[in-house]
Amino acid sequence: MQKQHLNHYNFADHYYNRIKLKKCHLTKCLQDKPTISELARNIPSRSFSCKDFLPIQQENKDSLSENMDAFEKVRTKLETQPQEEYEIINAEVKHGGFVYYQEGCCLVRSKDEEADNDNYEVLFNLEELKLDQPFIDCIRVAPDEKYVAAKIRTEDSEASTCIVVKLSDQPVMEASFPNVSSFEWVKDEEEEDVLFYTFQRNLRCHDVYRATFGDNKRNERFYTEKDPSYFVFLYLTKDSRFLTINIMNKTTSEVWLIDGLSPWDPPVLIQKRIHGVLYYVEHRDDELYILTNVGEPTEFKLMRTAADTPAIMNWDLFFTMKRNTKVVDLDMFKDHCVLFLKHSNLLYVNVIGLADDSVRSLKLPPWACGFIMDTNSDPKNCPFQLCSPIRPPKYYTYKFAEGKLFEETGHEDPITKTSRVLRLEAKSKDGKSVPMTIFHKTDSEDLQKKPLLVHVYGAYGMDLKMNFRPERRVLVDDGWILAYCHVRGGGELGLQWHADGRLTKKLNGLADLEACIKTLHGQGFSQPSLTALTAFSAGGVLVGALCNSNPELLRAVTLEAPFLDVLNTMMDTTLPLTLEELEEWGNPSSDEKHKNYIKRYCPYQNIKPQHYPSIHITAYENDERVPLKGIVSYTDKLKEAIMEHAKDTGEGYQAPNVVLDIQPGGNHVIEDSHKKITAQIKFLYEELGLDSTSVFENLKKYLKF
Repeated sequence: MQKQHLNHYNFADHYYNRIKLKKCHLTKCLQDKPTISELARNIPSRSFSCKDFLPIQQENKDSLSENMDAFEKVRTKLETQPQEEYEIINAEVKHGGFVYYQEGCCLVRSKDEEADNDNYEVLFNLEELKLDQPFIDCIRVAPDEKYVAAKIRTEDSEASTCIVVKLSDQPVMEASFPNVSSFEWVKDEEEEDVLFYTFQRNLRCHDVYRATFGDNKRNERFYTEKDPSYFVFLYLTKDSRFLTINIMNKTTSEVWLIDGLSPWDPPVLIQKRIHGVLYYVEHRDDELYILTNVGEPTEFKLMRTAADTPAIMNWDLFFTMKRNTKVVDLDMFKDHCVLFLKHSNLLYVNVIGLADDSVRSLKLPPWACGFIMDTNSDPKNCPFQLCSPIRPPKYYTYKFAEGKLFEETGHEDPITKTSRVLRLEAKSKDGKSVPMTIFHKTDSEDLQKKPLLVHVYGAYGMDLKMNFRPERRVLVDDGWILAYCHVRGGGELGLQWHADGRLTKKLNGLADLEACIKTLHGQGFSQPSLTALTAFSAGGVLVGALCNSNPELLRAVTLEAPFLDVLNTMMDTTLPLTLEELEEWGNPSSDEKHKNYIKRYCPYQNIKPQHYPSIHITAYENDERVPLKGIVSYTDKLKEAIMEHAKDTGEGYQAPNVVLDIQPGGNHVIEDSHKKITAQIKFLYEELGLDSTSVFENLKKYLKF
């Protein structure tokens, strides 16, 4: 139903992705991650548009490249060879003069300037763990580079192992810990490296441990969260001054500080949990910068206080955001704070000068739909990447000294000229404007006769995924229209947008989805007989509900690991995530109002004999987040209703197809499964009566079959 990470903020995701040009297949996906105008004081601001972007000139290319990582060095190669297959490696970190990353089945490191070559040192062979196709999910290097820790996972399971490798002439694995979620290094007063990590059991992360190695080995539990509705993760502030223990559920958080200079001292509580108050912490020059929703309006705002007086009564308002603004991420530098924002369905970067209280607001290109954050230790530059579902990431760097944003030059992706991106709005039943993002070919004629693939999520305050997907690009090239509906329950317009689509307002998301599809058809984008709807995980709730309430709007549906039986799942407290999910769906076991409301929209509860669109469901055999049992029950009940309707309708009725594709393994969503991608595309083309010859030929340019 949901990965255990921040719903509203991406402090925990500061390790970055590395793209490498290679004759291989797409192995891992680019992750999305996490306008300042209403300021606490009158601070002069300046607006930028795309015309303000300065291309990197030839004469300063060498100096700029010194500040960019391996991603930038190969991006031009990648874009000048757009038909080349490539792989994306998730975890890579820089520390000192080295880059640490995965090469083949090994954890390796190489000198920074040699990161693109094959000259690297093998630190650990993942095959020693005897796992099936392991990959490195996250890397952390100890402060003095005596140790490196890496979290190892496999594609077919959410279980992970954290290994600790001692760095020496002959690197050796010093320790391994099972089921680690987050982990960070600090150094104590005796110059000893201390690893803090969180332990995850049954998808619940409640325990914090700390461990040392070498001659003074120890491993002890440091903290246990007693409330089962909360989970715990660790974050090291950008300057490494404090390690933060973040304890949160969907609506409330509490943060403790561990002194990075004295990690054995008792932690300091910033502010005890207050229901409905979320906050996240960064540090600079003995001050805490706190991103929080405390006060009115209940959207995120930036506050600060002295590190030695962290309680809420000492927080001073620093910056506030416009309404309908989502804070994607925050990055702290020596003299600047950078906010990555989404406002009214467009991306912005706001650069706050901490020395002079200045702020610059940069409106980013309209094609951009998502940020990819970069771990960056250079205080002079703030690099990041922009992407969209049909366009691979492009590199941008804000240079503080120049006060300007530089965009990467080189080969321009042809998709920029062959496709269009539109930002439209639909009016929901209650008059609320619902944003949509639409992609289609520039030269498409008579869009009403083109196939339409609608995407939706609408839960947990999370944005609809809009990272680059090769199969989405191929569909647009083949004439499809892609529509992304940013309905209530998601986070695209801020915290209130989420609040207006959860608990006893969940039906708002359904009304929004219905309005979006009707608006698309009304404005000439496709027609019901050529319309398909797709979602994964909790997005299945709205899709399943729409299939029950307005099946005539759709021809086909594809779902992956869908949440379809809300009522029975939320009444089963033995499931690992039920207690954590109460703030999103309600508590039908103890609250009759919640129970009756869930009954109104729960896909499983509302199946009835009627015509349904054809449905393709991908499920995973040992998925702990959305148990297979509920999906099988939904599928069986749906087939029975379709058969009953067919019997009542009589001869000549063409019943829809219902396909349940059960994949092995215990992961929740495997985004890059070639088998899943091809099965879903084949299903869509067959159901809509389209010729799939060219689409599979084009897909081979990106994926290895």
